[in-house]
Amino acid sequence: MDKIKNINELLHMKLNIPNYQRPYKWDTQNIDELLSDITNAICDAERYDTEFKYRIGTIILHETEKDIFDIVDGQQRIISLVLLKQYIEPDFTCTILDKPFSNKITQYNIHRNYGFIRDWFSLKDDDIRRKFANAFKDILEVVVISVNKVSEAFQLFDSQNTRGKALDPHDLLKAYHLREMKKDPYEMEHAVTKWEAKDTGKIRELFDVYLFPIWNWSRGSKSRPFTAKEIDTYKGIAEDSAYSYARRTSRAMPYFQITEPFTAGKEFFEMVEHYLYLLGDIKSEICNNPCFKEIKLAICGGKDVKSPEEMDKIKAGFAGFGYTKNLFYCALLAYYDKFHNFDEMAVKKIFSWAFMLRVDMENLGFDSINKYAIGEDNFRYTNTVAMFSKISFARMHNEIAGIQIQVKRESDKPANDKWKDLYNSMKEINGYGGAR
Repeated sequence: MDKIKNINELLHMKLNIPNYQRPYKWDTQNIDELLSDITNAICDAERYDTEFKYRIGTIILHETEKDIFDIVDGQQRIISLVLLKQYIEPDFTCTILDKPFSNKITQYNIHRNYGFIRDWFSLKDDDIRRKFANAFKDILEVVVISVNKVSEAFQLFDSQNTRGKALDPHDLLKAYHLREMKKDPYEMEHAVTKWEAKDTGKIRELFDVYLFPIWNWSRGSKSRPFTAKEIDTYKGIAEDSAYSYARRTSRAMPYFQITEPFTAGKEFFEMVEHYLYLLGDIKSEICNNPCFKEIKLAICGGKDVKSPEEMDKIKAGFAGFGYTKNLFYCALLAYYDKFHNFDEMAVKKIFSWAFMLRVDMENLGFDSINKYAIGEDNFRYTNTVAMFSKISFARMHNEIAGIQIQVKRESDKPANDKWKDLYNSMKEINGYGGAR
């Protein structure tokens, strides 16, 4: 049975946390996001419509006795709302709080999160507590699904969590930044139209393969998969933020830097478009500029392709080669993003640095790429240059052109003979005569 309930109605139900539930693991970031969502909902209700409702999810319950319910799905959210409700209304009682929590993780997170809620409200106007209390009965609501059999509850839980395809991180970012544009519906409409016209696979690749790894490597950190947990990196800065760095960022728009923040809202959509074009530009340069013909031939296994699309389709037959090619494009994108030139020496240094890893390694996976990108020392590496940090801290482009990159190995042969042609090409590109 499905019902829409406001939060007060939900929290006044006789709810129980069954023993099979995992510990309460929401952290202060989750609480901060919840408080921010509720604040935005209150502002929307005040600005647009007194009947405005904000739905914060679906709760699945199993009715064990008459009007007594086990929480099957939604425990993390419910406990967080209970903590918030208890701070707003100290006299509030809830069946969830009737018995103590025995799990140490749950105890720790409840104590920490309640302290965060208290600190958050201490920085707000006195009126905000009243607005939150009103929001619990007038604005915030949930869909409550209750069943009589626990097997049905778990079937619902499984279908809720496996039905269809989870939203990609860039889809979540799209929704977030559209919300930031709610004061300008025409801009929102234009942004959606342009976004929908793009290849979503290219957008996904842009974040997964290029922007997020560059962002991490430039800070000397290993990268990781770009998932929904990582989207805070690209939430940008609120347009009305009073932070000094936010004002500086606002003045810098519409100029972007991969390693720097941007203003939330329409700038996100412009940023995505900008880097899709920029990535295309660097691939076109490598493909079409005669100065880089030797690099193109090395990347394409000796084939003189005529377009970036054709160049992208060439596979070396080994995943490690693809990782190396992406590493080169990432470093070149980071360089061009900062200096906006294709200095021949700098490009060749970046290429040689990236592809020497392929020559050095018998087998090459992304873990090695991750370590190499941040300059981790390894006896198998001919070079241990933290290229992304070098680019990030460089003041002039010739600092990159002047980096010393070694391309001749002590053994004067690759770690695996199948990369002999690549090794010889790299030596020729770097002026070692008679390499073949």
